[in-house]
Amino acid sequence: MNQGQQSKQGNRHDDDDDDAALSEFLASLMDYTPTIPDELVEHYLAKSGFQCPDVRLVRLVAVATQKFIGEVATNALQHCKARQAAVVKDKRDKQQKDKRLILAMEDLSKALREPVLAARVTAPEYYYLAKNLTCYSYTVE
Repeated sequence: MNQGQQSKQGNRHDDDDDDAALSEFLASLMDYTPTIPDELVEHYLAKSGFQCPDVRLVRLVAVATQKFIGEVATNALQHCKARQAAVVKDKRDKQQKDKRLILAMEDLSKALREPVLAARVTAPEYYYLAKNLTCYSYTVE
């Protein structure tokens, strides 16, 4: 066997491992109850025109959504802490000891504008192009 054939067989083995891992992961989704209910995910999927009878796929979308919301919330919390730390420095005279964090829309907006999340939140380019196109209809007689 030459090196090219060995490489192809190695790739097939890797593909088989990936397929097995994916199958195992999808099977584990049947036993997992995500934070976001299946009905809610199904509603928004149907609203966007996607219907899927496979519960595993619905739960996969729920897990991805949960991860995204978690990232946004974590980033917003960091912005909130930074904002409130700046306020405390400005008001040292009053010795503000209130340790409660108050999340503001400003914090959430900054978190959503971060490059990593902004790429996921913005609409695709074709959406903007289609939105700005003017359609003309012509009648041929």
